[in-house]
Amino acid sequence: MTSATRTTDVISIRQRVLPQPLFSLVLLAVWLLAQGKLELSTIIGGVVLALVLPALTYRFTDSFPKVRRLRPLIQYVVIVMWDILVANLVVARLILGSSRKLKPTFLEVPVKLTNPYAITIFAATISLTPGTVSSNLSGDRKTLLVHALTSDDPDAEIQLMKARYEAPLLEAFQ
Repeated sequence: MTSATRTTDVISIRQRVLPQPLFSLVLLAVWLLAQGKLELSTIIGGVVLALVLPALTYRFTDSFPKVRRLRPLIQYVVIVMWDILVANLVVARLILGSSRKLKPTFLEVPVKLTNPYAITIFAATISLTPGTVSSNLSGDRKTLLVHALTSDDPDAEIQLMKARYEAPLLEAFQ
């Protein structure tokens, strides 16, 4: 057996055992965070989950965007977590206050992302942030319709979503 054949065999085994290493890592991290305790059984369960789910689903993710740059993706996660925290406080204040302060509106957000998974991440992020919900993606995948609980300046809201969420995704995936 030549070294090239051995290398190919090792790569093939790795791809079967760990077809999506980043997905596996994220699954493990989310599992451990969700469990709230660091015990051997929790770690073993997380490792099994992180190995089995990607192995079962990798055939369905052939068009999943390749991460081109990891740093913008890490920054994106931090920004989203911060925005969710702040938005929770803002929405709580709005809900507990006078309903006259609410100015619900629909925003038409132009989308530059082209990969369906990246667009889904963008839309899901908007929906995860309290006070906004992604409600429709146009047939040509160029416009995302978003409902905002309140918006004094719709154009500024759109630019903020694009700058905070879409721009890092574009940098990370395309």
